[in-house]
Amino acid sequence: MRFEDIIDKVNQCSMKKVAVAAAQDEAVLEAVREAKKRGIAEAVLVGDEAKIREIAAGMDMDLSDYEIIDEPDMVQASLKAVKLAHDGVVDMYMKGLVDTKNFLKSVLDKEVGLRTGGPLSHVAVFEVPGIKQLLFLTDVAFMTYPTLEDKVNIINNTVPVARACGIECPKVAPLAAVEVVNPKMPVTVDAAELTRMNEEGQITGCIVDGPLSLDLAIDPEAAKHKGATNRKIQGDADILLFPDIHAGNNVYKTIVHMTKAKNGCILTGTRVPVILTSRSDTFETKVNSIALAAVVAEELAKAK
Repeated sequence: MRFEDIIDKVNQCSMKKVAVAAAQDEAVLEAVREAKKRGIAEAVLVGDEAKIREIAAGMDMDLSDYEIIDEPDMVQASLKAVKLAHDGVVDMYMKGLVDTKNFLKSVLDKEVGLRTGGPLSHVAVFEVPGIKQLLFLTDVAFMTYPTLEDKVNIINNTVPVARACGIECPKVAPLAAVEVVNPKMPVTVDAAELTRMNEEGQITGCIVDGPLSLDLAIDPEAAKHKGATNRKIQGDADILLFPDIHAGNNVYKTIVHMTKAKNGCILTGTRVPVILTSRSDTFETKVNSIALAAVVAEELAKAK
């Protein structure tokens, strides 16, 4: 499975629609234009209309087929855009020029936000050269120090994303520095407990095997050389569950800046997929994130 496969999967569904908060951003406008061109999603642009049109003119972007909602105030633009998602007018919600703090405030707004009652978490999906499967890294950007209960929720938030990408029963690797339980390393104790909960049916729709070191999780040769042939995961993990945001974020940035990987990111645990990309993210990452959100939106629609 590759990002091109995800886009092909999107093309087999009805065209999705995304609301963009504070859309007066050239990189975001480039991404939504490409998403529309590839048949991934149409966009409702909420923000300063004069600036949106000025930027679009500078990049020779035809806005005649786009709905534009004029709202110069970024905080209000976020609330108007998220309300479209809350009310079911659009299928996805995307961050534009607005800062992350105010964007997240709109997601969590009690009146028009997208909370479902459970905690939110972030998933970054990577297509890494040399690894045959997509890797779902979580949580690398939102939850800081997840408790055992948080980790259960992260798994429950991430499994549907993997399934939407075509992985029927994703393999979840709760990561640690070692692959054995050590009471002095609480991360390993949590990992073993998650494995037990999965085996006893408290965590479903996936296979959980931990604790696992990163090499055993993603490298079949390492698993073979270390004699891990009795493990349920032998270098073929789909979901990498990190013990904290430091481990996750460092691995995320290592892959982004030191490999030729492709990636896309969304916020999960929300009523509709939320596209929370950084201004430093590439054009391709933004388009991939919209495609990822679109396949998840399709699965959420089927579940209703």
